[in-house]
Amino acid sequence: MDKLLVVFKREYLERVRSKWFLVATFLGPLFFGVLAILPAVLAARTKGSTDLTNIAIIDATNSELGARVATSLSRLAPNGPAPQLRKTVVSAITSAESLATKEVVEQKLKGYLVLDASTIAGQRVRYAGRNASTLRDVESLSRAVRSSLLNMRFENEGISPERVMTLTAMNLETRTEKIGDRGREGTGGLVNLFFGYAIAFLLYMMIALYGQNILRGVMEEKTTRVAEVVVSSVRTDILLAGKVLGVGSVALTQVFVWIAIGVTLYSQRGALLMKLGVPAEAAVTKLPTVDPGVGIALLLFFIFGFIFYAALFAAVGAMVNNQEDAQQAAMPVMLLLITSIVFMNPTLLNPSSTMAKVTSWLPWSAPILMPLRMAMSSVPWSEVIAVLIGVALSCAVAIWISARIYRVGLLMYGKRPTVGELVRWVRAA
Repeated sequence: MDKLLVVFKREYLERVRSKWFLVATFLGPLFFGVLAILPAVLAARTKGSTDLTNIAIIDATNSELGARVATSLSRLAPNGPAPQLRKTVVSAITSAESLATKEVVEQKLKGYLVLDASTIAGQRVRYAGRNASTLRDVESLSRAVRSSLLNMRFENEGISPERVMTLTAMNLETRTEKIGDRGREGTGGLVNLFFGYAIAFLLYMMIALYGQNILRGVMEEKTTRVAEVVVSSVRTDILLAGKVLGVGSVALTQVFVWIAIGVTLYSQRGALLMKLGVPAEAAVTKLPTVDPGVGIALLLFFIFGFIFYAALFAAVGAMVNNQEDAQQAAMPVMLLLITSIVFMNPTLLNPSSTMAKVTSWLPWSAPILMPLRMAMSSVPWSEVIAVLIGVALSCAVAIWISARIYRVGLLMYGKRPTVGELVRWVRAA
């Protein structure tokens, strides 16, 4: 036990005292906070092109749709240039487009809008221009065409467009609230979606980063022959356990610091977002409440998941002798971890589906997908406990296999072992 504590202390303090650990721990939340806030700030301040109406409207509909679209666009940008309405026939659309394209190339126009029979049928409208990839501009043009076409249809049917707009104009806000085992929780589905995604992504990132950290550490000790000195005084299984626990504690330390900084920043979100010009509605989002039992379950999933993958990464590090072989040998372990990410989006869309349930039961994906399901929906505690037991047993099997590979491979040099040789290592150890 004393030797285990020595290995644990060395692995923990060596990484915690690192300057890069301090930088990632304290600046990481600030970086992700900027990534979370910056898009909202830019979206709130981003406006469409000032010369959006500097376009040609090629109207081959033999109707007044083109004139209506031009009027709608002029109202949208009253200070901009008036759209150029060009009436034409279907057979002359190609030549009209060629002329408009030349004017766009010469920067006389921003672009041109083509209205034809498919537009009248409500199927398609075409736009070509320098701002064709600007989503806000394209959305404004589409909205102008859609409203003009609807108004024209209403008038043709003898219905007043103004009356229709009065009856249909509404901004209906849908508020959702999750009901858990203790009743109403006060948070909506969208909030839980982001919360669940954040939990799953955090678990994936920490397992991947620190699992690879263990792999590199074991490989460096092996290639520098430090392992030969260490194993002469410490049993390999104790060395493996100390590494996994020490690095895992480093990961937990970083996660707890991130959570503390995140909560602190979130408490000041309102004033910060308002100063940056983001609407007040974006600053009053309520975080979902986490039941103590759920919090303990999430912590256990993280611990078991990390132990499972860390043991496998340590075994891989003991098998190889250089970085190139390490990347190839670690690929099967990474594929198991990536499987969880592949099924994250389907689980987010329907956490109660059969596929979501099955993938959240598998030992290599349960540490990520089960917490995601728990954040998105109410999962029976019997199922959660059963999955935790399954993951714990899988950890025991992974440690048993990895310890035997680790015991033999740590002192083996030369070529990378084959699958048959790994089987013999496990049996011999």
